[in-house]
Amino acid sequence: MMLERPWSELLVMLMGATPLIELRGAIPLGLALNLNLGTSLIFALIGNSLVIPIVLLLLPRIIQWCEGWPPFERFWEALERRVRLKGEATVQRYGAIGLGIFVAIPLPGTGAWAGAALAVILGIRRRYALPSIGFGVLTAGILVALIAGGVLAGFQGLVLKEISL
Repeated sequence: MMLERPWSELLVMLMGATPLIELRGAIPLGLALNLNLGTSLIFALIGNSLVIPIVLLLLPRIIQWCEGWPPFERFWEALERRVRLKGEATVQRYGAIGLGIFVAIPLPGTGAWAGAALAVILGIRRRYALPSIGFGVLTAGILVALIAGGVLAGFQGLVLKEISL
């Protein structure tokens, strides 16, 4: 059963806003729901971009509020170690531009959520972090769209070729 179009776009936005999945899952989901590549990209970008200011504003407050609570501290230490391991060297070397590069690499653990967390961990000001992460999200979205569109076109070509034989 295929979903009606407005629900498809909402699902793509929600998937784009989901930690770990983000654009890497949202754009292919849009294609699977019969949205065109441009529509999938736009709604995935909207969903993924909406989380950036929220995380940048709320994460420091959440950390401060949960300080001293052992389960949170263990979780935060593990998350901080993982995020630092993946992106600290790039950000330390290139500053806010490095943060954008870190987010732009469409691999697990390098999206808007991780970039915003890294900005908070490293103390990058929001006025620098927000455009850097936004640039990274846009770049990653274009890369994922090109890859997903190429895979889809290749698969369609292969299937059509098999059918015509």
